[in-house]
Amino acid sequence: MTDPRLAVIVLAAGQGTRMKSRLPKVLHPLAGVPLIGHVLATARALEPAHVVAVVRHERDTVAAAILDLDADALIADQDEVPGTGRAVEAALDALPADFEGDVLVVSGDVPLLDAQTLAHLVAEHRTRSAAATVLSAVLDDATGYGRIVRAEDGGLDRIVEQKDASDAERALTEINSGTYVFTAAPLRSSLALVSTDNAAQEKYLTDVIGLLRGDGHGVAALPAGESWLVAGINDRVQLSDAAQRLNAMIVRGWQLAGVTISDPASVWIDRTVTLEADSEIQPGTQLKGATAVASGAVVGPDTTLVDTEVGEGARVSRTDATLAVVGAGASVGPFAYLRPGTVIGEKGKVGTFVETKNTTLGAGSKVPHLSYIGDTTVGEGSNIGAGTITANYDGVNKHKTVVGSHVRTGSHNVFVAPVRIGDGAYSGAGTVIRKNVAAGELALNVAPQRNLAGWVEKNRPGTAAAEAAAAAPPAADETPAP
Repeated sequence: MTDPRLAVIVLAAGQGTRMKSRLPKVLHPLAGVPLIGHVLATARALEPAHVVAVVRHERDTVAAAILDLDADALIADQDEVPGTGRAVEAALDALPADFEGDVLVVSGDVPLLDAQTLAHLVAEHRTRSAAATVLSAVLDDATGYGRIVRAEDGGLDRIVEQKDASDAERALTEINSGTYVFTAAPLRSSLALVSTDNAAQEKYLTDVIGLLRGDGHGVAALPAGESWLVAGINDRVQLSDAAQRLNAMIVRGWQLAGVTISDPASVWIDRTVTLEADSEIQPGTQLKGATAVASGAVVGPDTTLVDTEVGEGARVSRTDATLAVVGAGASVGPFAYLRPGTVIGEKGKVGTFVETKNTTLGAGSKVPHLSYIGDTTVGEGSNIGAGTITANYDGVNKHKTVVGSHVRTGSHNVFVAPVRIGDGAYSGAGTVIRKNVAAGELALNVAPQRNLAGWVEKNRPGTAAAEAAAAAPPAADETPAP
């Protein structure tokens, strides 16, 4: 049920210069989801009455991404006044004027912070009747973070930013994570008093803590259970560290759910992927996007699947596939390339060095080796010979090839689309098919073979080939037995 007394503010206005990227920091992907997508999902898990995201840098791009991830989110714009305090002011203005509950403030670049930790923070805030509760963490190296300064009784006294801290304060190892819960009314009053009189000339949200404490309000700092939960992403090193940790958790979760993953370190699985129990993911495999793997299927080794469905009992080995469907019991690879629009029917096969695109193979149909099959529909139980090419592009437009059921095509065929091959038809090796083939017909390109006697000795005199031909015994006047 929605908590009518809770609003969540997501800070996403920063530029993120240390990422050195044209892509806004909060939109960098982590396990298949933008950083801010993880934060928004966690916020919604708390079932708040409102979620407000504060934007500024690349405003339109970030706002559009946020609304795509959470259509019900409110967007607040931070003006030219810098600082987290100003960002929260903008978010408070976006809330309904009569909202008087608790305000949870989280950062859009802290993706691993989970709903359980935040729910505990909100509960403690309410239990203590505090005006502000800060989520802190203890780090071995606190460089760059604001420090938690505690009073003699162990309670929270104030938060000091790195730039403004004394040497003694910089020696402290308990840091401000940038995550807070405030009671709305005193927060509004205190923010109005916060100035930009500091080394960075920013309006710090942390200054609210001292103001509240000075007015006699209760404030508290609650340490997180694990410091990595509050780790922010400021550069690509930190992004990769977070990716490794999150991936390890995802892989472990699937293992505990009944999926066999023999080498967790080499397997990468997006948060959006779904796997069924008794499936198997082999080493060197990446599963991305909306990929789904059914029970009994084996994927890998050395396979990348993007937005691909793998049916029950199917086998996909050393394959790259995007927006493809592999039917139950089907076999793919090794060294296959399934491009978007590929659908392989039950017990179908796409074999070694085969590329498919916008193609449907019926149940039991096979393309075993060395072929390109594009813009094609194949019926049931057909076999496409080795080295087949569907010539689907005339230089301007793409055209379809339609192959019926129980068709047997010869090796090294070229189907010049648009063309249709009827049910039960055959084609000879090396055939170029430009006209439709009716059901049950055999398609052949009939051209007599010509052998020109003495051609090498006449045209390539002095070569090793000419010498070998001259030394060879006379040819027998017969053809090899079939």
